[in-house]
Amino acid sequence: MTAESHSAPAVEAIVPDGKDWTWVLERPCPECGFDASTFPAAEVSGLVLRVASAWLAVLAETPADEARRRPAPDRWSTLEYACHVRDVLRLYDERLQLMLTRDNPLYPNWDQDETAVTDHYGDQDPAQVAADLAAAAAKVAARFATVSGERWRRTGERSDGARFTIDTFARYFAHDPVHHLWDVTGRPGGGVTPIAAS
Repeated sequence: MTAESHSAPAVEAIVPDGKDWTWVLERPCPECGFDASTFPAAEVSGLVLRVASAWLAVLAETPADEARRRPAPDRWSTLEYACHVRDVLRLYDERLQLMLTRDNPLYPNWDQDETAVTDHYGDQDPAQVAADLAAAAAKVAARFATVSGERWRRTGERSDGARFTIDTFARYFAHDPVHHLWDVTGRPGGGVTPIAAS
């Protein structure tokens, strides 16, 4: 759907998140509780599918107008978060493919905030977003399921200098959709994974 398809009021731009989130590889997230430092990378496929299922439930249970409504001017709506998660799933599948097929590929740091504005996240059709999120989750989960043995040590580098093995890449990636599920549900670990002990 296009931006003209809805009569939603104009929303304020979100202040870009400039934090370096690679710290989640070293300690539990104090917000959502997910502990990427102890999460077994080999379990990422199953986690992605559980998270996707939870996202589909959230989108199915939330009326479209409510899904588009921001809880505060400076926070994404449920729909905007779902669009972001869908795009994260797609992006990480592309990056994983690069890491599996090229030696130490360099990929650009993604501007998630610019993408949200350019792609009109808040105006997209929730049912289509749900379908696309499910497809993206299945694709990246299937690709991670092919990784074994020494392939977990293959490397890739982001243009901002962050360097990953597929193992650390998987654990770093796992935090993102879980954290955003927490953003919209308030459930520790997004309600789909054990959280770190307090």
